[in-house]
Amino acid sequence: MQKHEQKLLMGLLVCPICKGSLTRVQASDELICYPCELAFPIVDDIPRMLPEHARQISLEEKLDR
Repeated sequence: MQKHEQKLLMGLLVCPICKGSLTRVQASDELICYPCELAFPIVDDIPRMLPEHARQISLEEKLDR
C-alpha cells in the first residue's frame, strides 16, 4: 500500500470504543486512543481494532504525547 493510501485510510479509522481519533506511533507500530488510554497494534500493516487486542498505555506514554 502506498503512503498516500495509508494516510487516507488513517483518516477513516476511529477508536472502536469512544469513536475518537487515533494517533499512529511508528516506533511501536500502534494506533493510540489517548482518551481511552489504549494502544491498538498494527500487525502486517493491518490494524487490530478489537478491544481485546488493545493494551493499556502507561502514564509516561500519555504524558509524552
